[in-house]
Amino acid sequence: MDQASPVEPGTTVKGAGHERGNSRVLYTAEERARRDASVWTVVQGVLAPVQFLVFLVSLGLVIRTLATGEGAFAADVSIVIKTLVLYTIMITGSIWEKVVFGKWLFAESFFWEDVFSMLVLALHTLYLVMLLGGLGTLEQRMLVALAGYGAYVINAGQFLWKLRMARLEGAPARQAVAA
Repeated sequence: MDQASPVEPGTTVKGAGHERGNSRVLYTAEERARRDASVWTVVQGVLAPVQFLVFLVSLGLVIRTLATGEGAFAADVSIVIKTLVLYTIMITGSIWEKVVFGKWLFAESFFWEDVFSMLVLALHTLYLVMLLGGLGTLEQRMLVALAGYGAYVINAGQFLWKLRMARLEGAPARQAVAA
């Protein structure tokens, strides 16, 4: 079966889960039903692109500050906003995981995404500690923010991959309903 074709019913999607090196489906039928019925799925679907837009604006401001030394206040404000949006999406995402998988974090299907999310949170939190505690130079603070943003891009890629896997898994079910 080539990469672009939908997954046959009863098969697993390689890389979709983390069951001691074995593949598993991202969602059981019950988990998929809970995911589709949850308001938290909609919340995550709205917050994710908002966070990405905030990230893009902030990234531009941080790069401008590092390149010219100007606009430090705007860059700091944008990073604080990005961090608040990140905390919001992490909290609501944890609630979503509890509703869908019965675990607040580190559900098997999203274990490595959650692990990497902790790194993203740690770097954003370190930035806040530096800002509020007056620690480090402006350049050091901006570089910590960039490290957090780099980790965020990798983490967003992980979630986009899982979204693709979920769509591939769901394709046979949608085709069966349509038939």
